[in-house]
Formats: sequence, C-alpha cells, structure tokens
Amino acid sequence: MEQFMGTWKLTASENFDEYMKAVGISFASRQIANLAKPSLLFSINDQGLISMKSSTTFKTVEIKFRLDEEFDEITADDRQAKTVMKLVDGKLIQVQTWEGKSTTIEREVQSGKLIVKCIMNDVVSMRTYQREE
Repeated sequence: MEQFMGTWKLTASENFDEYMKAVGISFASRQIANLAKPSLLFSINDQGLISMKSSTTFKTVEIKFRLDEEFDEITADDRQAKTVMKLVDGKLIQVQTWEGKSTTIEREVQSGKLIVKCIMNDVVSMRTYQREE
C-alpha cells in the first residue's frame, strides 16, 4: 500500500462520462463530476485502517477500510454499495456491488503516476493522477 500513500491530483480523464452513464449516474450529476478535478489522499492510521479521501470543490468523500474486508460505502453519487478493496499484484482493486450491479475500480502506480481504471460491463474509463509534493 505504501506506493499509494500521499496526495494525488487528477491530470487526465478519458471516457469518464460513458463510465458514469453505464453506472447509472444522472445527467446533472455527470456534468458536475466531469468538471471536478479531484484530489485523492491515501493515508493509514496506527491500527492499519486505510483512508482514501476524494476532495473536489463540490464534495468530499472519504472511505476507511481494511484490505479484503467488505464494508458499506456511500459513493460520491450516493449509491449504497457493498465494497471490498484488495491488493493484487501491486494494484488496489475496489469492487462495488449494489442493486444486483457491480463495478470495478483498479488503481496502480506506474512511472510515478496513479492510473485509475474504472470498469462497468464493457465500458472502461482511464483517469490519471499526478503526485502532489
């Protein structure tokens, strides 16, 4: 998990609107999300609880989790999901399930950048974050 720790700022986003559409996010919410340039902050406390906080001018959402343990997540678009975070081959894999649907978000550090791949059925969005100093 060490490679994820710190603050990351969104620098590029591809196909995110199509991904949000596939998830079922409303037009108005998608418009706001497409304008947002979130910062992601990863941290871990003394008890090993990992925090991932996404902050924009519109909204801040934080989830706290332990690897491989399911937890209840209220997503940025207010979906009530059951979520599991796993570390697989250096990738942080987040699987959200809600109302019989499922989406996977893979995060991986490559060449100093945080690459986030959002997958819903056959729709894939790629988002790139740069580490903030």
